[in-house]
Amino acid sequence: MGIIKSDLYRLSATQAAELIRRNCLSAQDYTQALLDRVRLRDPQVRAWVYLDEKAVLDQAKRLDSLPVDQRGPLHGLPVGIKDVFLTRDMPTRYYSRLHAHDGNAAADSAAVSILRSAGAIIFGKTATTEFASMTEGGPCTNPNNPKHTPGGSSSGSAAAVADCQVPLAIATQTGGSIVRPGSLNGCYGFKPTWGTISTEGMGRFSTSADTPGFYARTVEDVEMLARVFRLACNMRSASVPVSPLTVARSKVAFIKTHVWPKAGPGTHAAWNLAHQILQDHGAQVQDVDLPGAFSKISEWRETVVTQEARAAFLPKYLEDKSKIHNDIVKLVEAQDLPSPQKVLEAHDGIARLRADWDQIARNYDIIVTPSAVDEAPEGLKDTGIAVFCTMWTILHAPAMNVPGFRGRCGLPIGLTVVGSRYSDMDVLRSGEAIGAVFNTLQKQDGVGS
Repeated sequence: MGIIKSDLYRLSATQAAELIRRNCLSAQDYTQALLDRVRLRDPQVRAWVYLDEKAVLDQAKRLDSLPVDQRGPLHGLPVGIKDVFLTRDMPTRYYSRLHAHDGNAAADSAAVSILRSAGAIIFGKTATTEFASMTEGGPCTNPNNPKHTPGGSSSGSAAAVADCQVPLAIATQTGGSIVRPGSLNGCYGFKPTWGTISTEGMGRFSTSADTPGFYARTVEDVEMLARVFRLACNMRSASVPVSPLTVARSKVAFIKTHVWPKAGPGTHAAWNLAHQILQDHGAQVQDVDLPGAFSKISEWRETVVTQEARAAFLPKYLEDKSKIHNDIVKLVEAQDLPSPQKVLEAHDGIARLRADWDQIARNYDIIVTPSAVDEAPEGLKDTGIAVFCTMWTILHAPAMNVPGFRGRCGLPIGLTVVGSRYSDMDVLRSGEAIGAVFNTLQKQDGVGS
């Protein structure tokens, strides 16, 4: 592979890993190329809240010195870390005044520990909203247009990957904080099945919904991380391959869900175009309406998450409520809480729907649903709403944004592929299949521009 040095930052994780493995590229040279990219772009994108260039290069130098037989599957690959994961060599501050002067943690979070063990370079901490819980925007902008939001709360992780500042990043989703920024910035954003990745050492919001996940620019790169984290029951070995899926003759369900009336013109256009081009490629496309009971899930989810968020933020409130967002203060102090009966009804109703969803999902090879209301709205004060994502998060279903379309302002719009619980690798296969179709059409015809 002939790579011009000035283009090293554009490499996918898989490409960089192969070059490093063949001794055609050092971790230090690759890392330096990404640092140069950050220096060029950070004044505009502002994806990073902590980045120590010397420490990053020291990591790369140490990894270059390792014997081949001691190198892990992510050897020499820089990874961005959402600033809600504890790191032993970087502060974790949650974009909150309460933690503005916190130092390094005593130990890494579980997710960061796994990345280090696999040979990754912990590149820096990426921007988020306060405690990954607010729609009030942080410092980060959309790399496609700095006047538009990158979404949230995983704004920095999505923006850094989409802007080729790192090939990989980790993030979290409680509502739509991985999938929606993936759509708005134009990269793959994968939220695995709930519970498949440890949340130890990660800032908490809702125990029933919080899920760590990944950003990358190719499905192959997402799969690389999936192997490292040994996702789903069919991943007993990190070397198990994912067999490809072809769109032709695949049974494809398009599910609008009960919040479809909130979809904007960009999502409408992407939806209709995706529907048509998958049919043109030989897919058996079917519009599927979910049973009426699923329309209750938004209300039930709000009840559950509100109850759990209040418990999660109570310690922050008691420590110093003057240093946390007023919306969090109001939540903790609220008196009009759901009754225990309402909370139980919500938990039990969602549990029933999880089983119902699994049964529905198993009837299709590929399931497509919206990622976001539209392309990224203008302005940085508000990151937007996650109405199309929250359902899949609380159902614990694996979901991945697949980029490929553009809205009226020329900004990215993606669509989501989802599956039954623990079908993570099948979701990756379906995302890769339709992503290849979307990408080819976009290159040929300027889709959605």
